[in-house]
Formats: sequence, C-alpha cells, structure tokens
Amino acid sequence: MLFLVISEPRPERPSSVISARQSFWTWIQPLVDDGEVRSVHAKVGRGAVVLFDVPSNERLHAHLNAWADIIPATFQVHALIDPARAVGFLNSQGT
Repeated sequence: MLFLVISEPRPERPSSVISARQSFWTWIQPLVDDGEVRSVHAKVGRGAVVLFDVPSNERLHAHLNAWADIIPATFQVHALIDPARAVGFLNSQGT
C-alpha cells in the first residue's frame, strides 16, 4: 500500500531540535533499506515528504507514531495507487 506523507513539525526554533532532526534520518534509513520507504525528501524550511510502501494501515500507523516521537508533527496522509494498477483499472472500465 502506497502512502504519501507530508509532515508539518511543531513550530520550534530549528537550533533547539537539531539532535531530533539528526535522529529522524538515522531512524528512517533502515525503512529505506527494507523498502518500506521508497523515497524521503526534506522540505525547504522544515519537515519531510515520505513515500511509504507498507503492507497495512497498522504498519503505517506504527511508523507515524515512531516518527512523531522523534519530531512532534502533524501529518497529511494521502493514499496512492501504483501507476500500473491505476492504468489497469482504467483500462478495465471500458467506455
């Protein structure tokens, strides 16, 4: 299951959360290595955009809770459809 997650960290002085921001990158790297994160990008300013590829909503929930423990934030979560599956669905619809 694909989810695009956009974080909006709590408004704090960037210098006061340097350690937490460094911890985020250490935390997320194993998820990238395991394939549960397809890509991760820092936003200009603060925050991140992550494309998760997880087997369940519960797994995503666990990841977002872990993320929020490192850097308190609100999250926009967008469920996505793999492009090939989206095209396959459209092609099966007929006209």
